[in-house]
Amino acid sequence: MYRRHFLTGAMAATAVAAATDAGAETRTGQRREFYQIRRYGLRSGTQLKLTADYFSAALIPALVRMGTGPIGAFRLDFGPETPAYYLLIPGPSSGSLAELDLRLREDEEFLRAAAPFWNAPATEPAFERIEASMLAAFHGWPRLTPPYPVPAKGKRIFQLRTYESPSDRDHVRKVEMFHSGEFEIFKSAGFRPVFFGDTLVGPRMPNLTYMLAFTDMAELESKWDVFRNDPAWKKLSADSRFAFEPIVDNITNLVLSPLDCSQI
Repeated sequence: MYRRHFLTGAMAATAVAAATDAGAETRTGQRREFYQIRRYGLRSGTQLKLTADYFSAALIPALVRMGTGPIGAFRLDFGPETPAYYLLIPGPSSGSLAELDLRLREDEEFLRAAAPFWNAPATEPAFERIEASMLAAFHGWPRLTPPYPVPAKGKRIFQLRTYESPSDRDHVRKVEMFHSGEFEIFKSAGFRPVFFGDTLVGPRMPNLTYMLAFTDMAELESKWDVFRNDPAWKKLSADSRFAFEPIVDNITNLVLSPLDCSQI
């Protein structure tokens, strides 16, 4: 029974992704991106450097050769189950992102550079587990927006927020809420958004994820104070289209810092 439900969900997600790819051009004529978010669960010790070196010397250069980028590479500073690294990989279609690992296996330059990570023995594995999600950029924010010049030398942190909804209807309403004025409230509060994505494949669906950039925790907290007290936010959040019931019932809130190899 579980396998049948899993396959049904997977086929439905594939169909949705294909339809989304086909209609990926926004109303402004700008083609929207897709994102793969990878979480590398690690153990303290040698896995941290081995994985960071793999990103820097093998994986990110190979992804750039494939035409993807900029690639975000982050360390989890605040959140569950540390240590962990996160990758944010943009692409032109869900299909191109789904086939990344197949294409990497055919890249001889990548395989040479990746050997210490890929060929790590079972007695000393390079990582614990890798989890991945696939997202489609919101129509109202169709492209990843690097918040700082690359390479950015100053201190910066990133907040990765995931909103889970109790039903598909409520999820659609929350996405609509962003397009009904929430983007503008973020801008007026001085936020630096990186991306907004609707999850096509991943755990704990239905949900959406977005990323914001800050110089430090003090700025993060002050910007959210401005947001919460904005009259436009109070009006939008009280609108009957979105306030008829709790349309978000769980929020995952992570704080990340960029690795040296990050292009964001």
